[in-house]
Amino acid sequence: MAKENALTSLVNEGEIKPSQRRSLSEETADKLRELILLEKLPPGMHIPERDLAEVLGISRTPMREALRILESEGLVDHTPTRRSRVANPSVDELAQSMKVLATLEALAGELACTHASDSQITTIAALNQCMVEKSEVMSSIDFFKTDMNFHTSIVAASGNAALVDTHAKYNARLWRARFLSSRRKLGRATTLQQHQDITAALQDRDVAATSRAMRDHIETAIENLFMSRDEQESFE
Repeated sequence: MAKENALTSLVNEGEIKPSQRRSLSEETADKLRELILLEKLPPGMHIPERDLAEVLGISRTPMREALRILESEGLVDHTPTRRSRVANPSVDELAQSMKVLATLEALAGELACTHASDSQITTIAALNQCMVEKSEVMSSIDFFKTDMNFHTSIVAASGNAALVDTHAKYNARLWRARFLSSRRKLGRATTLQQHQDITAALQDRDVAATSRAMRDHIETAIENLFMSRDEQESFE
């Protein structure tokens, strides 16, 4: 007990700080995730583990760990012969999952109206403003990352640990689907307006309006998914 109290005191006094260093496998997963989202590793493509490991200058162990991370996010799956490949779920499958996500985020919006601190709402509003001001100059990846930060900040502000955990696991499996929606330049004005509606409702702590705005936003993302599919098929 004395040792535990001593360690607690060191942490509280700032003498011991949690390590912020990310593992090699996490860094590798970040690189591969971006390649997948940008379709430089296109859906259905077999992933050459050994070649990629050599290009990145790492051993195959962190490469395999990175692929496991991406598998948990639904970005990678395996062939019947256990070869890794970029996942290629149908738009219909993704849309079904997005409907569940809409319910989770609508609930998060409701709870955030009650439980969010003023500083949390200020942070959410700042993320919204950043997207408005930089939407024309941000890369699709950076815009998407800010977009996801906006949404996860609202979920965190719900104050519900079970919801935060469930949303994180579910949202991770929809990264590519949400990116496909986010990168559509033609729909970006709608996205920004919906983010503004969410932010305004949250600042007013209007439970019904925030929930409705969150759900409508995901429903629009579902529509964008089908539009992206139709646009791609029209070029084939």
